[in-house]
Amino acid sequence: MLKLLGASLVLLAATLAGFAQARQYADRPRQIRGLIAALQRLETEIRYGYTPLPEAMRRIAQQCREPLRGFFSRAASEMNPPRSASAQEGLELAMEALWKTTAMKAPEREVLRQLGCTLGTSDRADQTSHIAMALRQLGQEEISAREDQSKYEKMCRSLGLLLGALIVILIF
Repeated sequence: MLKLLGASLVLLAATLAGFAQARQYADRPRQIRGLIAALQRLETEIRYGYTPLPEAMRRIAQQCREPLRGFFSRAASEMNPPRSASAQEGLELAMEALWKTTAMKAPEREVLRQLGCTLGTSDRADQTSHIAMALRQLGQEEISAREDQSKYEKMCRSLGLLLGALIVILIF
């Protein structure tokens, strides 16, 4: 009886690990789409709203779902007093603190890092052109993430279950 319980727990743990990895592949394209929508809103705020950058990021945070909500909220709070960080520093600090909570990878982080270098340091037209370039790059990353999802999501689920079964067979 105890062996059966142990085998069930091993099988369950391996299956859940496979499902957790598959969820990462499913969440990445969704989060990239959310980031694209957030940057489009930021572009609109900069171009038409004449909104200060910290206020624009705070508004964007209110419209996003987690983990992007926390990311933009943290960046906005870093740019507001008493810290009064630049946009680049605010985005960097938010990425350091919250990037691990996202399913996004290094290419998306690099796009945001490059965008942070130009936000708040040039005129509106230049900033909107840099945001447009970031949107194109993120669009390419979204396509890549969808391809990865179609390749690996189902495989991770199956592999978790099969790996659990293999461990149970080898142990017992």
